[in-house]
Amino acid sequence: MSDQSANGPILPHFDNFDFLPVFDAFDEGIIITDTGGRILFYNEAQASIDDLRPANVIGKRVSDIYRLNWHDSLIFRCLEVATPIFGRLFFYRTCKGKLANTIHSVFPLHLNGALAGAICFVKNYNLLEKVMSGFSTLSPSTPPELANGTRYQFSDIMGVENSILQALTMARLAAESSSPVMLFGETGSGKEMFAQGIHNYSPRRDNPFVGINCAAIPDTLLEGLLFGTVKGAFTGAVDKMGLFEQANGGTLFLDEINSMPIALQSKLLRVLQEKKIRRVGASGEVPVALKIISSVNIPAHKAIRERQLRMDLYYRLAVVYIAIPPLREQPEGIETLARHFIYKNNLSLGKKVCAVSETVMQFFRTYHWPGNVRELEHLIEGAMNTIGPDTTLAISHLPPHLLLHQIHDEGPPLQVMPVDRPATSPVEKIGDPNLGTAPPGAGVRDLRKQRQEQELKMIDDALRSTGGNVSSAARMLNVSRQLIHYKMRKYGLRRQAYRGSIKNDSIA
Repeated sequence: MSDQSANGPILPHFDNFDFLPVFDAFDEGIIITDTGGRILFYNEAQASIDDLRPANVIGKRVSDIYRLNWHDSLIFRCLEVATPIFGRLFFYRTCKGKLANTIHSVFPLHLNGALAGAICFVKNYNLLEKVMSGFSTLSPSTPPELANGTRYQFSDIMGVENSILQALTMARLAAESSSPVMLFGETGSGKEMFAQGIHNYSPRRDNPFVGINCAAIPDTLLEGLLFGTVKGAFTGAVDKMGLFEQANGGTLFLDEINSMPIALQSKLLRVLQEKKIRRVGASGEVPVALKIISSVNIPAHKAIRERQLRMDLYYRLAVVYIAIPPLREQPEGIETLARHFIYKNNLSLGKKVCAVSETVMQFFRTYHWPGNVRELEHLIEGAMNTIGPDTTLAISHLPPHLLLHQIHDEGPPLQVMPVDRPATSPVEKIGDPNLGTAPPGAGVRDLRKQRQEQELKMIDDALRSTGGNVSSAARMLNVSRQLIHYKMRKYGLRRQAYRGSIKNDSIA
């Protein structure tokens, strides 16, 4: 392949690149173009989304394959501004009339410092077509169950933050072997989705995936459920295969294993060492060969310290340890997730919501999300059940109990005072003669303004104390580094302005 085309430069010797077989194995669509929009690479996953053959696509321009012009195409937009586009919900039609609804992420490609093309990653949700054609009666929010007992693949996990992308990369790599994997994540962070994604990306994908929540099963029943029983072992016992045997050849997911009794953990340790299980009441052992994925809902070392998890079992199970970040540490990904859940509920509830008010989005970015992604999904589903004919999700549509510390109006964002301007103390207002004469709600904007000023001052003080070190400032404030970056952008704070400003009482 030559280094030039009629439409501009292309990637040299593109067909010889060693990474192309990796792209062919991706479960999401990939399109690579040159600067003129000519398609240089088009994988099988994208061909499945578009219902086209790669041989009929490669070498043609994007506008020839899709009913899109330069302004509409996300690839063209990326080439025009040479900056990435992350997690954009996107509808399009192919030249054959196939309608696709997808999530696109597009990145510019550079060669020797110059723009050489673009690479587009496409996640297929293919929900609208199913609803319109009546091929599926499942709710769009519930993927169909696969024959191996799973519902989710890696393509169902959304995120744009480096932390979630790194976790996905580790999970993909860990799926290739039979080594045990331990997931750490708070409730609702997606541990089950990661576990199923690992199974479906592995060579065991055609074998069973069996999962159990150790915290949901009484201690007296858990051993029999895991290892199986034989008739006569105890009153009412029957010959029954346990979950280890059911998952033989596939994957067993032990969710919240730190809730498993310590005595049972020692028996599990023996299974990992001997690769054999003994049913309750049996005299013989049964060999098993499977991948074990476990999860903890608190940091593993804390679980060990609090005697919830045996240290020797931890070393056996956490050969690969993957931390799934909570939603509050993904401020940039919340908007993508929110729009995705709105889109799914539009289909399932017959709504036409097309926008989110800035007040709601600001609430989403600053709320602490104790229930993580699951809470966001259910919150949006609840709001859209009561939104009526409105097309914009407003603060009034959210549950009142979540908004006790938030603002109940839809006014424009307020300008925040500079840090060095002292805010009026609320104590000084006690003697105000006009107190109690103002109309209801008149002080709401003042409360919001004061809260923003206090937040800004705390962040400013932390950055000054650490000389602009964002990681140290985040530890001082007990928040995530990503959240500090978001707040700095929100308030227009620049790290360079704090260099050399370390206070004498700063933390080393």
